[in-house]
Amino acid sequence: MSKFTVKKRHVIRKSQIARLLDRLAEEIGPSAELFRSDRIERVETDAPVGIYLVDKKPLLMAADTWTFPTLRGLVEHPIPERRVVVDTGAVRFVANGADAMRPGIVSISPDIRAGRPVQVVEERHGKPLAVGIALFDAADMEQQEKGKSVRSIHHVGDDIWNLEI
Repeated sequence: MSKFTVKKRHVIRKSQIARLLDRLAEEIGPSAELFRSDRIERVETDAPVGIYLVDKKPLLMAADTWTFPTLRGLVEHPIPERRVVVDTGAVRFVANGADAMRPGIVSISPDIRAGRPVQVVEERHGKPLAVGIALFDAADMEQQEKGKSVRSIHHVGDDIWNLEI
């Protein structure tokens, strides 16, 4: 049961779908086609990000400047872009909502930009654990030796994950 409340939900127009998918394509490239649908609904909640239902499943989320798949979206449609891979020791912390710290990161995809969303995945199976905002560009993150690298905004078991409509 989610803690935030669904105020309204409505189907968005084709022009709005096109804009949403264009913004998604800016973030993840051609993988945005995986989320194409004739029926996308906007769910108005008191969550800090906007939630979009693709075929009645919460697969996309959006803020003012970006659109990115939710964890359910990443599980249903895995994408190779914007990946930060964490080691086994960091999995339980990241899955519980902790920020990704540099010592626990084993791999960083080169398309990561500071202030933009990324997926945090575990190294063994490549399963997504969290969606976060990168605090550094990929090159700067590689140079970093300690400290936070990704601020978590959505993780397994949080309100967005548990959202049922």
